[in-house]
Amino acid sequence: MSENNDVILKVEGLKTYFYQASGVTKAVDGVSFTLKQGETMGIVGESGSGKSVTSSSVMRLMPSKTAKIVEGDITFEGIDLLKLSKKDLLKFRGNECCMIFQNPMTSLDPVFKIGYQMVEMIREHHKVSKKEAWNQAVEALKMVGIPEAEKRMEAYPHELSGGMCQRVIIAMAVCGNPKLIIADEPTTALDVTVQAQVLELLKDLQKKMNTAILLITHNLGVVWEMCDTVMVMYAGNTVEYADTKTLYQEPLHPYTWGLLDSMPKLSSSSKEALVTIPGTPPDLRLTGYCCNFYNRCPYVTDACRESAPPLVEVKPGHFVACHRQNGVNQLKRRGATGDGK
Repeated sequence: MSENNDVILKVEGLKTYFYQASGVTKAVDGVSFTLKQGETMGIVGESGSGKSVTSSSVMRLMPSKTAKIVEGDITFEGIDLLKLSKKDLLKFRGNECCMIFQNPMTSLDPVFKIGYQMVEMIREHHKVSKKEAWNQAVEALKMVGIPEAEKRMEAYPHELSGGMCQRVIIAMAVCGNPKLIIADEPTTALDVTVQAQVLELLKDLQKKMNTAILLITHNLGVVWEMCDTVMVMYAGNTVEYADTKTLYQEPLHPYTWGLLDSMPKLSSSSKEALVTIPGTPPDLRLTGYCCNFYNRCPYVTDACRESAPPLVEVKPGHFVACHRQNGVNQLKRRGATGDGK
């Protein structure tokens, strides 16, 4: 990936494996990307493609007994995160980077009040008094649009709605003024109206704080609205990586085509069947020896079955891992009725 002075996070050749009695699961098996200060990058792909494991690897939150980063580099502002001590990791997680998880109701402790949890978090990472921490927490709640912030500080998580709890999580995240926010499907557990509010909130906070955001989502519409760059993952690999406009207007990987084709369209008839990608993802214990998508790809060749395609920069800033899209060969996308070459 290209070097730039504004790059805040750089991941190269990341491989994270799970070691179990049934075998070695290659959850992430070769992921590379860069994220610049103040930008948003989306990671998309089916469930089990390695999106959340990638983000957890960046935060070093993988279970030590079963998971291991076996290869690759993760650097944050030039600092090698894989070499940080436990003490330095705690500072990094609270001060430099924070994570917003998928389900807000499981991110908050149900037996403690919102105010107590926020104050404890702030004092863990900043040397301030309880009163100062309390005031910071109230201001953070106001910043994320929670009404009657002082009153909400005395509430338990179960007394708030899912959308309100997610705002609390975001407030906790921005208390430390982080340079990077990792949002792991932050709107999945919320209804559509609240989803839009939460995403708009993240965009506003990003403008105010110039924070970089790594957004993991299934929703390609959210990616178009939120992200500057996109990485498409499949079976633990990066299969395509480009700026958002390029990926949507000139996608190159057959898997990306399948994802885009499967998006419901406003012009579609209510009786029209939704487009799906046939087949199922491979067993991650058996990947790495060929193109992982070959058994579901309508453009498969013998080369796809024999070796894994490398991630190649076919155009400036546009990377793709496909034997038939290597800059020399140019696979044409099939139309509604036509055939690809």
